[in-house]
Amino acid sequence: MSRQAARDDRSTAERILDAAEREFAAVGFAPARLADIAERAGIRRPSLLYHFESKEQLYRAAVERAFDQLGAELLRSMALAGDFEARLDALVGAFARFLDARPTLAPIIVRELIDDAEHDEDTRRRGGGPGRAIMLEQVAPLLGTVETFVREAGSERLRAGLPIRAAIVQVAGDLLLRSAAGGLRAPLWGSGDHAKLLARVLFLADPDLR
Repeated sequence: MSRQAARDDRSTAERILDAAEREFAAVGFAPARLADIAERAGIRRPSLLYHFESKEQLYRAAVERAFDQLGAELLRSMALAGDFEARLDALVGAFARFLDARPTLAPIIVRELIDDAEHDEDTRRRGGGPGRAIMLEQVAPLLGTVETFVREAGSERLRAGLPIRAAIVQVAGDLLLRSAAGGLRAPLWGSGDHAKLLARVLFLADPDLR
């Protein structure tokens, strides 16, 4: 294969993943149709299947790509110089900016959480989409990484008795719901961005509220 063909293949695959992320965010895994994703990507269904053999494989690739990119952004923010409060601000800000730049991710996560809550254990074992497995494989380890950072870097600043993982989920969940709210974002959350301030109040024993 020529270098030009390889670049074209990679570009096509990225277009498919972008289109898939938008379609899965819009309708969910089960109702999504490969033909509609192909149309979004500007190709035909056989071309899509050349790159991704099934809807399950495509869904996994699209969501894993998003979490890989999110993880990289969060790791960069945690590695910044400065005191814990500044790095906490950077971490929250990085997550908020990522969700703003990728508004498709929050609806996918929220829908997966709702779908999982509605299914009994037998339904989960029988399958459906790969979303539950992806949540466990991608989200849980990422939460663990952030929890370790908060516990170690913030050991001298954290509120006494703070359930760290639950606090992380609370801040992340607020940002996810805000991102997924669409046109309801401003009426429900207001026009300001208060995530960093809320995180300081929740995590820090003596927060700077400026």
